[in-house]
Amino acid sequence: MTTDAPVIREPRDWIRVLAKYREPHAGRSSYELGITVGPFLLLWALAWWSLSYSYWLTLAISMSNAAFLLRLFCIQHDCGHGAFFNNRTVSDWLGRVLGVLTLTPYDVWRRTHSLHHNHSGNLDQRGIGDVHTLTVAEYQAMSSFNRFLYRVYRNPIVLFGLGPGYLFFLQNRLPLGLMASTKYWISAMGTNAAILSVLGIMIYFGGLMPILLIFLPTTLLAATAGVWLFYVQHQFEDTQWDEAADWQVHDAALNGSSHYVLPAVLQWLSANIGIHHVHHLYSRIPFYRLPQVLRENEELAIGNRMTVRESFRNARLHLWDEKSRQLLPFSKV
Repeated sequence: MTTDAPVIREPRDWIRVLAKYREPHAGRSSYELGITVGPFLLLWALAWWSLSYSYWLTLAISMSNAAFLLRLFCIQHDCGHGAFFNNRTVSDWLGRVLGVLTLTPYDVWRRTHSLHHNHSGNLDQRGIGDVHTLTVAEYQAMSSFNRFLYRVYRNPIVLFGLGPGYLFFLQNRLPLGLMASTKYWISAMGTNAAILSVLGIMIYFGGLMPILLIFLPTTLLAATAGVWLFYVQHQFEDTQWDEAADWQVHDAALNGSSHYVLPAVLQWLSANIGIHHVHHLYSRIPFYRLPQVLRENEELAIGNRMTVRESFRNARLHLWDEKSRQLLPFSKV
């Protein structure tokens, strides 16, 4: 018995193949929203109720709820790509509401994330929506002090310990990179005002404990998981970076994004965002259709696979070597 080998396609050829998966289904999207918002609100209510009995119980419930907040961010992410509802107005307003929960001004994020998709893997277009990555040559040309600063920035304690809190609590409060546009100021300030209103109501009815034991743990843990996912989706040994003259958007999307193979529960909670190479190839595909893409296209299912164990090793990779075309640790330079 023989089986046909998978057809090997050029990166740009996948666009025609993947186009058939792009249409969201309103009923399915509403269902996915409901089974995420429902548990999130329920766990919030349980955490608030538990404040009267045990702060440790409150903290445990809050930390569990971070998983559903992460999934809400992933739904907001699909809204930004127009991949959740066909009606763009509905998608955008859902994204703005979710942005209050995720502390992420939707219109600002949608624009910076679009820049990330349009320039990912382009060495001449780094700066917005990326984990800052230097080439070996750039690093070697730096002063000792600037090398030290880059090493501090790329330290896991900074990237995954301090970074998530800075990004979501501080950086997101201003439309950095888009400061000249009134539209993005309105997005940032409107989100800030809504967040402050919600926090004010919480303090009025519950004091500081709901902030300290529910809001902060849930948000920080979800932010940390989100930053980690974003990191491993592009920061791996055989990722791809090119100078603008050699850069191709589809090639960079397919070869510069990982297929993060997660246990089923984690894949569900992260809304299949680990199937990132397919997402970058065709960002209009709803997250709940990404597994179908892998089932029906073997070449994509086996490409760029990264296990959880393998992903932890990527935290020690820091510099892009243009000669070997690999991401290297500082020790190899």
